[in-house]
Amino acid sequence: MSIRRFFKNPATTRAPGLTGAVFCLALALFLPSCDKKSGTPDWDTPGGGKAAESSATPLGAPKPEETKPAAPPTPVAPVAAAEPAPESALATHDEAAPGSLRFITYNVENWLTMDRRVGNDNLKNAPKPDSEKRAVVELLVKNHPDILGLCEIGQATDLAELQQMLKEAGLDLPNSHFTGGADPTRHLAILSKYPITSTGKFEVMEYQMNGRTFGFNRGVMDATIQAKGKTYRFLGVHLKSKRDVEDGDQEEMRVNEAHLLRRHIDSILKAEPSTRLVVYGDFNDTYPSKAVRAVTTASDDTLKIKPIYVKDSRGEAWTHHWSNQDVYSRIDFIMTSPAMGKEVQYKACHIIDDPDWYKASDHRPVIAIFK
Repeated sequence: MSIRRFFKNPATTRAPGLTGAVFCLALALFLPSCDKKSGTPDWDTPGGGKAAESSATPLGAPKPEETKPAAPPTPVAPVAAAEPAPESALATHDEAAPGSLRFITYNVENWLTMDRRVGNDNLKNAPKPDSEKRAVVELLVKNHPDILGLCEIGQATDLAELQQMLKEAGLDLPNSHFTGGADPTRHLAILSKYPITSTGKFEVMEYQMNGRTFGFNRGVMDATIQAKGKTYRFLGVHLKSKRDVEDGDQEEMRVNEAHLLRRHIDSILKAEPSTRLVVYGDFNDTYPSKAVRAVTTASDDTLKIKPIYVKDSRGEAWTHHWSNQDVYSRIDFIMTSPAMGKEVQYKACHIIDDPDWYKASDHRPVIAIFK
């Protein structure tokens, strides 16, 4: 992938004599400054009706001609301003301390069988192209997670295929859990180097909207893992896409799913406030959105979960690229409970921006490092 940088060369003007100098000084003082300003192929492509904050290609993004062909997606939500970050999170990425736990969340973009467009061809019941699968595997092997949270896995056989490909490439994650919700096509999964000691089940998987009952589309991954002498509980989600549906308002659906997730988080932390809880996944919405706020807002501090502030090696915070409109947004998050606060190595957490990320998925993975 080519890295594109944009430079704005300030115009220079030579003003003769004192009059010209005074004129230039006045301009500098008074002119305002300029701010930088599937059967369902597009099932999970975020979208909305609003204009994006910026559609200029960020550093590290693929050139339009390099972007792999994809079914035309729906628009994405505006790029949101990043939430305030701990000062320690603003430093250049450091190497993780020895003995750290490496966790990656990754939407692998339709690792499943579906109708899809590959190159100039529309294919029926086609798997994810081999070139994209290999790109996913190469990226993950290079970044060697101990635990991997996945979105957009098709069936259990698709998970087994990815697990085997990773093993053959040198990344052995022998423990797995596979789950889903009302959507029969896309599922959640987790792969782990360490034992999965238990899995949880949601008590409430449905919500009422406009007098109708809806199921939690992709459900929630709930897995407890014993690693490096500590116990962690992982909750993975893939909230309702921004694709409009006839059944109801897509934003309201996503917010309802977020409230169900928040209810489950409360039940865990009220029962055991010291739980090392990691909430992660594709939220299909940006930080200030109603859905994300519904997850992070709590009745008291002991129940709060906070997103880990992350950027890539160039200081950019987007995790998803909508190639059709060249729009970038951050919709993938890793959040932690209060018990995890001192265990997060903020300087090492980041968005993975390997040069060939776009060959694997329309999302960039996020990695968190825990002491």
